[in-house]
Amino acid sequence: MKKIKLTFYGGVQTVTGANFLLETDAGKKILVDCGLTQGTDFADNSNHAPFSYDPTSVDYLIVTHSHIDHIGRIPKLVKDGFKGKILSTPATFDLSAVMFDDAVKVIGDEARHKGVLPLYEKTDVESTLSLWNSLPYHQVFDLEDGLSLRFKDSGHILGSAMAEISYGSKKIVLTGDLGNSPSLLLRDTEVIDNADYLVMESVYGDRNHETPEDRRLKLYNTLKEAIDKNMTILLPAFSLERTQVVLYELNGFIEKYGLPSVPVFLDSPLALRVTDVYKKYTDDFNDFAKKEILGGDNIFNFPKLKLTKRLEESMGIEKLPGSKIIIAGSGMSNGGRILRHEKHYLPSPNTLVILVGYQAVGTLGRQIQDGVKELTIDGETLTSRAKVIMINGYSSHKDSDHLLEFVAEDSKVLKKAFVVMGEPKTSLFLVQKLKDELGVDAIHPGLNDSFDLDFGE
Repeated sequence: MKKIKLTFYGGVQTVTGANFLLETDAGKKILVDCGLTQGTDFADNSNHAPFSYDPTSVDYLIVTHSHIDHIGRIPKLVKDGFKGKILSTPATFDLSAVMFDDAVKVIGDEARHKGVLPLYEKTDVESTLSLWNSLPYHQVFDLEDGLSLRFKDSGHILGSAMAEISYGSKKIVLTGDLGNSPSLLLRDTEVIDNADYLVMESVYGDRNHETPEDRRLKLYNTLKEAIDKNMTILLPAFSLERTQVVLYELNGFIEKYGLPSVPVFLDSPLALRVTDVYKKYTDDFNDFAKKEILGGDNIFNFPKLKLTKRLEESMGIEKLPGSKIIIAGSGMSNGGRILRHEKHYLPSPNTLVILVGYQAVGTLGRQIQDGVKELTIDGETLTSRAKVIMINGYSSHKDSDHLLEFVAEDSKVLKKAFVVMGEPKTSLFLVQKLKDELGVDAIHPGLNDSFDLDFGE
């Protein structure tokens, strides 16, 4: 009888810090994701703690996608002795290299500010990338000892994948993050088939998004009203995926639907580099986006878009009078250039903040979303008088109904679903929904919880 022990070392009771270990009865150890836990800081203090397992004993690390809460501790894993193979899709490899380069700088700055050693340095990133192997979607990879891996498209961000691991007569699927299909740019989330065990995300497990039509209309009308009122529009956006989606929407609003053209500043060197990777992998886009590109449309560019690479250019934005749109990271306002803009513009009632992504508990972005007026940015307290609008429909995560729909496709075969990567109340809500509506044996595991799974002969 073949068995796998599944242990949850991160990504439970919280949205961030994904880290799951599979150990076979034959002694093979496979880690899936190794991300940063994030809160008020880019890298929470808990990330410095030793791993709860021996990094030198891990044979493979499977990476579902390149968001920092799924990859951010990999260089520390390597620094602490991991020498196995790292596996991801090609786009995830390219994006991870960009994300690590930025993370090293941010982590270094935070370490200097706190007077501690950085979590890892550039040499650790270089060692990490030397262990990396790219695996295209659907190609089967032999993990040895009767184990195999296949990536399926999760539709979350460019290169994102579900890890389908087969062993004995059964298989387990670890979803990573599941995309909010249909996406403006990416293909739909693929259907899972005949999975016996499922480890799934639950970021929006207890609520639903606006429809694609509603979110687009809401964003267009919000922008037009603010521009007509000569307001400054702050748009904190994740450099990876959300920024590219926003650029694509603005391109359509301005060129096709008559949104008044005002200066739009893409004030994020990281987002500029990520966008270059997106342009490299247009074959991974959906048919509609590819058709627009083939028709000659530069879908990430439009009149009055200004790319501010240098800090001096960024600092000059506030000197420009009149309405303008500032897109800058980080998406949860826990670092990056958006902080300087928020510090300058939030005290003004002529400022509009548009939030288009999840805001984790403890972040400045969550405080802004919750309407907190007294805010502290870079040690300075200010009173926010800005208007704040939240548009959940641009999330790159599936909402509650679509998570249920995703599981329903395979619910008759599924033996157990582990609901992770969500705030506790959200995950527990989805657990109950899976039980009540689909009859699935669902559980929300705790940190360091282990389960012995039967994989047949």
